[in-house]
Amino acid sequence: MTPRIAVVLPCYNEEAAIAQTVAGFRAALPDAVIYVYDNNSRDRTADVARGAGAIVRTERMQGKGHVVRRMFADVDADIYVMADGDATYDAAAAPAMVARMKGEQLDMVVGARVHEAADAYRRGHVFGNRLMTGFLARLFGRSFSDIFSGYRVFSRRFVKSFPVLSAGFEIETEISVHALELKMPVAEVETRYFARPEGSASKLNTWADGLRILRTIIRLYRIERPLLFFGAIAALLVATGLVLSLDLAFTWMETGLVPRLPTAVLVTGLMILAALSLFSGLILDTVVRGRQEVRRLAYLALPAPGGCADLP
Repeated sequence: MTPRIAVVLPCYNEEAAIAQTVAGFRAALPDAVIYVYDNNSRDRTADVARGAGAIVRTERMQGKGHVVRRMFADVDADIYVMADGDATYDAAAAPAMVARMKGEQLDMVVGARVHEAADAYRRGHVFGNRLMTGFLARLFGRSFSDIFSGYRVFSRRFVKSFPVLSAGFEIETEISVHALELKMPVAEVETRYFARPEGSASKLNTWADGLRILRTIIRLYRIERPLLFFGAIAALLVATGLVLSLDLAFTWMETGLVPRLPTAVLVTGLMILAALSLFSGLILDTVVRGRQEVRRLAYLALPAPGGCADLP
């Protein structure tokens, strides 16, 4: 049976590029249904997209994360191709990405961006991408070469097991962490990345969005790795307490007295806080394991891309 393919395009003020984007995916995936989700655009994005032949829907809550949550909830398909509506991603690469997903029964294929034009990808974004990619790899043990790529192909079981929590552009980080946490079969395919067409402007802010993404990674690490997160805090508190207590211990061994009572009280408080932090991590680690099992069961409830077509 031919899988149903949906192309989902979150858009905000993309009047200058959305028609080109829709036409590109229409040519690359002629059997796909193309959805454009307009996120309160102040220009004619919705009208242009509708005129280009896309199904246009609206999400009133501002932010890409809200749009992705709505798209994943509303659209029913077997394979989802997600890209931005700014004509920067190579639509011609979509068939190869879909074919790799079906051939290897993957749950996500990431379009790793390769750019030639200097104005396609700002230096600050390149540096930030590398920094955050390395940080994510250290936190979760493995990563992708381009965690911020908005060009991705998803299986149905990825989409329907993914509880979207982010509100803005940090959604790509959350998607990557979801795949890493459930140890899903994933792959990356290099795709060309183009400069925006004339009249189209980027909505990204390098520093503001970078800080939001960094906060998201730390928050996800706290949620997904609570024992290590709170264990690190406990270790820091213990180390601080030990440093403060050394002089007190030497004085007590020599004189039998504790001359600086406030410092002794502080050290006691630090040790109590360290114990509380460690036990909080232990308890939350058990809770997280239960949540991961529930998410894994929801993920396994749906068939892999390609199903059982190759079984006798």
